[in-house]
Amino acid sequence: MSAPAPASVINRIVSAPPGNGGRIAFARLLGTESLSLRELYEQAGLVAAGLREMGVGRGDRIGILSANCLEWVLLDLAALRLKAQTAGFEPGKFEPSAALSARFGVKLLFSDRPSGDEGVLPMSEVRRLAGQTGGHAALPEVRYAPQDETTVKFTSGSTGVPKGLAATVGSIDSSLRAVQEMFAHGPGDDIFVFLPLSLLQQRYWIYSALYHGHDVTVSTYEAAFATMPKARPTVVMGVPAFFEAARRHIDVRARRAGDGTPGSDTSEQARRLFGDRIRYLWTGSAPANPAVLRFFDDAGLPLYEGYGLNETCIVAKNHPGAGREGSVGKVVPGKQVLIGADGVISVRSDHPVNWRYEYAAPGDSERVFGPDGVVRTGDIGHLDEDGFLFIHGRADDVIVLDNGRKIITRPVEERMKASPAIAECVLFCPGQRDLVAVVSPAAVPADHDAIAAQLALANRAAEPDERIARVVVAPEPFGIENDLLTSQFKPKRKQILAAYEREIHDNKEGIHA
Repeated sequence: MSAPAPASVINRIVSAPPGNGGRIAFARLLGTESLSLRELYEQAGLVAAGLREMGVGRGDRIGILSANCLEWVLLDLAALRLKAQTAGFEPGKFEPSAALSARFGVKLLFSDRPSGDEGVLPMSEVRRLAGQTGGHAALPEVRYAPQDETTVKFTSGSTGVPKGLAATVGSIDSSLRAVQEMFAHGPGDDIFVFLPLSLLQQRYWIYSALYHGHDVTVSTYEAAFATMPKARPTVVMGVPAFFEAARRHIDVRARRAGDGTPGSDTSEQARRLFGDRIRYLWTGSAPANPAVLRFFDDAGLPLYEGYGLNETCIVAKNHPGAGREGSVGKVVPGKQVLIGADGVISVRSDHPVNWRYEYAAPGDSERVFGPDGVVRTGDIGHLDEDGFLFIHGRADDVIVLDNGRKIITRPVEERMKASPAIAECVLFCPGQRDLVAVVSPAAVPADHDAIAAQLALANRAAEPDERIARVVVAPEPFGIENDLLTSQFKPKRKQILAAYEREIHDNKEGIHA
């Protein structure tokens, strides 16, 4: 007799209020708003009732284009209660308009940005719906099957127009189960999230709180460092660039207090920045600098790297029960990693995110999704004898020299990024002969002496063909605002090449080895 199917997190959180305990907080620079998870559930029900009276029902799609806030969460949970879908649009990449709604099949679009277009409503309308406590008809019961889709999420768009991908309930449930098996979140935990809620993975932790009874604090990237010490989380979710910035903050504080006075210890400064209750730190979405991982481990705040894509959800994760330096962890239950003859990783899932893009250029779905749902990631890697997954880089980022040697860029870039003076490093090869690195300085003005020293150190550790001939130092750091980083703080290689093409090709430019 087969074992019963595991309970669905999504079906549980839409069918009944959470048990006693657990709170959600919204931490901003100007203050914090907090309510119990039971209050959150009740308010989401009122918003769902109001949306239903506005004509939103099963299969309809609600658009949300806003910074992180309570209203965002209420709309997402209300849509789940109606078996409607959400489409989370990232501020800065989209503008609220009737054209946006038409393009993505949105019935109502809620935004914190002004728009006079029909069908675009202000986020304040959500507060109004949440405050209407009487006269609503009972909400219909809803139940999700694993293949049902709850939301459309968009890629980070580092290679062009963002692609839209609908996510299945089965993929969400299986990812949440895998994470819970590794980290056992529960009462007493407070998970701190600050990346845009338009990224589905950030909403996972709200679903987890409703199911497992832990707290969750929602903030923004701009407010994260200011609000963490007051929030006192036990877990912080962040991209590698965030933790690299945190290391720089901690280093500066430790140096300032390095005269022997209390607080000069790096571990103490780390806990002053993150709060005094940290159990662990979580990172993924981009390659983590090994030096940063070691820094936080040494400071007593273990930082666990993982691996996954929009198209796969979580695939592998280091965690307290199983971690290996240099790897992204063991493959989680429900996933199978396949390594092709070319070293490219493909992923098979028991519960795929989907089998196609819903919005993409012709041919995009076929290039990524196999007919059986297997996802071709485009990453190069290997599994060791113990099942730990190692990522070497992107297949698209391999440089072929004129002697035929293939150079995987990531290890070379990471050797440069080991310096605290360098925030990012992107490798190019004009003429297929000499490697040229464009680096984003960690501070302005850039520390050219430290960058030159790191270039010499990196080249001493490299094979002859992997040695960097020149380093071009960007006059300002790569950022989202200058379109050189994605919303998850990954370098946009094509845009960086376009911005520094003259310097890359001019042999007189930069710091020479």
